[in-house]
Amino acid sequence: MNVGSYEEVWQGLEQTIEGWARSLEVGGFEPEGHAWRVAELSMFLARRCGVSAEDQLNVIRGALLHDLGKIGLPEALLNKPGKLEPSERALMEQHPNIARQLMIPIDILHKSIDIPYCHHERWDGKGYPRGLVGEQIPLHARIFAIVDTYDALTHEQTYRPAWSKEEALDYIQSAAGTHFDPAIVAEFMILAHDSEKMSQIGVMPLPLVFEAAKA
Repeated sequence: MNVGSYEEVWQGLEQTIEGWARSLEVGGFEPEGHAWRVAELSMFLARRCGVSAEDQLNVIRGALLHDLGKIGLPEALLNKPGKLEPSERALMEQHPNIARQLMIPIDILHKSIDIPYCHHERWDGKGYPRGLVGEQIPLHARIFAIVDTYDALTHEQTYRPAWSKEEALDYIQSAAGTHFDPAIVAEFMILAHDSEKMSQIGVMPLPLVFEAAKA
C-alpha cells in the first residue's frame, strides 16, 4: 500500500468513527458534545502521561467510541429517569462487553478497545466488567475514566444540574486511590488548571484533534 492509500484508509476510519460517535448523540445515547470533549481532553492528559503520538490517536478513537456498547441496550433502560433497579444495573453494566464484541472483528480498532471495554474499572477493583485492580487496568482506560467523570460532572444531566469545576476537581481528588489512579489524578489536576488547554476543549473541530495528535 502506498503512502497516499495508507493515509486515505486512516482518514476514512476517522470519518467513520466520527459518524458512529454522532449517531450515539443523535440516538440519545450520549449528551451533545460529550464524546468530542472527552476525546480532546483525553488526548491532552495522555500526552501529559507520556503516551506516544501514535497511541494518542488510539486514545481519541477509543474515547469517541467509549459508549458504543450502549447501542445494544434497550432504549427504555438508557432513558430511565432516576435510580436503576439491581437487575437493570446488571444489564447496563454489559455495555463494555457489547462494545468489545462490536470492535473485536475490526482489526484496525484493536488498539482502541481498552477505553470502551475498561473505562468502568476502578483502581480499587470494585469496577466492571472484570473487577480489574490498579495497573491491571489498561493505561488508556485509567486516563479516560478521570476525563469522562470530569466532563459528566461539569455538564448538566437529566437527573442533576452541572457541578462547578471546583466541585468536580474536589470529587476527583477525593477518589484518587479508590476510583482513580492517583498518579494520573495528579497529572489531571495540573492539566485542569492550564487555562489555555482547557479553553480549547470542545472548540477544535474533530479532524484538527486528530491532526494535533499526529503532530
